[in-house]
Amino acid sequence: MFVVTVSFQIEPEAMGEFLALMKKNAATSKTDEPGCHQFDVCVDRDQMQVFLYEVYDNQSAFAMHLASPHFKSFDVATSNMITSKVVHTFEEVHV
Repeated sequence: MFVVTVSFQIEPEAMGEFLALMKKNAATSKTDEPGCHQFDVCVDRDQMQVFLYEVYDNQSAFAMHLASPHFKSFDVATSNMITSKVVHTFEEVHV
């Protein structure tokens, strides 16, 4: 299992449009990418923050997500809406 978390700070006037595009990106990831098992989108509207929690089979499945046409389109469409972005990746520790 490979987990990705992303925290975005969004321009206040862009939050509605950003969330609409993000929801479409998340839904497409879950339905069209066999290695994507979970893609949660969370929002703190008071702080203009969006938090993602994504679960993939492995790092290669995440790399395929980043290379997908729908992600590339989303990335371009939202680039001017984001004031900061922090990405963390985690690998499962088997016990």
